[in-house]
Amino acid sequence: MDTRLIFLPALAMAALTFVVWWRMYFMRVAEMTRERIHPQSVATSVEMAARLKDTRAADNFRNLFELPVLFYLALVIAALTAQVSVATLALAWAFVLLRVMHSAIHCTYNRVWHRFYTYLAGGVVLWALWGVLAVGLLRG
Repeated sequence: MDTRLIFLPALAMAALTFVVWWRMYFMRVAEMTRERIHPQSVATSVEMAARLKDTRAADNFRNLFELPVLFYLALVIAALTAQVSVATLALAWAFVLLRVMHSAIHCTYNRVWHRFYTYLAGGVVLWALWGVLAVGLLRG
């Protein structure tokens, strides 16, 4: 199997991160303009949390640098150890799909239980990917 295929889910995750970053930027600038919030008055995360009402996109953007860090590393390990297979690709794409769903929920209607279940499912998929990689590494 072509090892480069494992990097397509990484590209999709980077694209998702880019989209959420843009959404965060436009939402934040719009709210600051609408509410006449001076940029210096939100110089720290504490000040920002106190002044801004809609932090959904910013919160989601931060989430995209938590579990996905382990995802990116897993893909590199899969490529470097010749473990790119139907299983690793399926798990990688499942993780991406669940992160897209999580971001869509988080950045729009933000129902906590819906967000939690997609986050949990994504975590389980990620740990399954690491399990497949661990078995492959230990078998040598």
